[in-house]
Amino acid sequence: MIEALRSNNDLIISYFTLRKTLGLLGILLPFVLVFGNWIIFRDGLENSISSYYHTGMGDVFVGILFAMGLFLFSYKGYTRWDDYAGDLACLFAMGVALFPTTPENSPSDVARIFGQIHLAFAALLFLTFAYFALFLFTKTHPGREPTRRKRQRNLVYKACGAAIVLCIGLIVIVNLLPSEIASPIHVYKPVFL
Repeated sequence: MIEALRSNNDLIISYFTLRKTLGLLGILLPFVLVFGNWIIFRDGLENSISSYYHTGMGDVFVGILFAMGLFLFSYKGYTRWDDYAGDLACLFAMGVALFPTTPENSPSDVARIFGQIHLAFAALLFLTFAYFALFLFTKTHPGREPTRRKRQRNLVYKACGAAIVLCIGLIVIVNLLPSEIASPIHVYKPVFL
């Protein structure tokens, strides 16, 4: 009996470790791409994280997205809706990895189509992350009062979810602006920031 409990605890710890690893990968991804590209390939800052697909760091970008996708597929939440969200996030992460963003220099028609598919998958992936942050991670067990730490974490989750939605909205707005207005803005790489 004690051995079975210990085994379950090991699984829970492994699952929590996997969740932390996913979060760490997500946080480190832009830094790994930027500094890896700069140190190894002597290239500068790209326009977006997805633009690193077309650099020497492309395999790292795709590999991390696949790792994140596999974890998201294995995510089992409290309800089937949590599971669906994880499965969808996996699909969207794989889509971002498999359909590269449009290259900047003379893209072909196929590259433009792939780029549009990439944008759709990326937007859906980030909206799913916002859903996780705003609605899933903030859940409290029914009948229990959230602890002080849980309330603090919920504030962070809600701030992150709101920031994701706000950034997606701003990216859409910047991309809808006429080119004479948008060109000076794009110098600052607003999609990356």
